[in-house]
Amino acid sequence: MARTDTASRVIAAPPGRVYAALVDPDALTAWLPPEGMSARFERFAARPGGSYRMVLTYADASAAPGKATADSDVVEARFVDLVPGARVVQAVDFVSADPAFAGTMTMTWELTRAPGGTRVDLRAEDVPAGISAEDHAAGLASSLANLARWLQG
Repeated sequence: MARTDTASRVIAAPPGRVYAALVDPDALTAWLPPEGMSARFERFAARPGGSYRMVLTYADASAAPGKATADSDVVEARFVDLVPGARVVQAVDFVSADPAFAGTMTMTWELTRAPGGTRVDLRAEDVPAGISAEDHAAGLASSLANLARWLQG
């Protein structure tokens, strides 16, 4: 059964700045990786139909092995919709031999002006069964907290 995970946070920055952080590869490598991970892009083209390949590396993979290698997750993503200042939609696939991580997850970042800044609503649809709901919720919250710190810092 398909699962949808969500997270949201108000960030003290205008929608345009938040949007810019969602489509800039340098910004993304700074804030997107959840706690305990780092990221690098092998390619990146932020445009409708554009794509990226990101490698997320665990600082300590002993507690949570990677999906692609012992210490990393590899993400292949395609930009489905880009609305400056309002929305980023990505189709995301994990590179893994494990069928529990197969399938395309749709990640939607909705930005709405809110008192004190921008409300960021993140929705992950069709989450692969191999991703634990608890770990995913923690990862989404960690990424939003990182984004807030990065934009407010």
